[in-house]
Amino acid sequence: MDISAAVEALTALAQPTRLAAFRRLVKAHPEGVPAGDVARLCAVPHNTMSTHLAALVRAGLASTEKQGRVVSYRADLDGFRTLMNFLTRDCCQGRPEICAPLLADLAGTSRSQRASHA
Repeated sequence: MDISAAVEALTALAQPTRLAAFRRLVKAHPEGVPAGDVARLCAVPHNTMSTHLAALVRAGLASTEKQGRVVSYRADLDGFRTLMNFLTRDCCQGRPEICAPLLADLAGTSRSQRASHA
């Protein structure tokens, strides 16, 4: 990922409705969610949500699947992983132990689990 792609992804997530939509898509993963359902869950008009979902797709954070007349959206976890890797690649100036708690949190490892492994 280059810096312009990272900025586009971060910009997409920096808007409250898009962030809420992305979180809904992640929650439903690996299933797709019809655009109308995302709009209803986020309490925004369908045409507004279509614009927000298109921004997430352009940013590499969502993908689409068309089934007849229904367009479903799915979180692109590979795109999100790429963004997270970009953000943490040069983390802590070569001292990975400083970033270990952050990465463990992302992995779902609790502090008590990390302490018991130390």
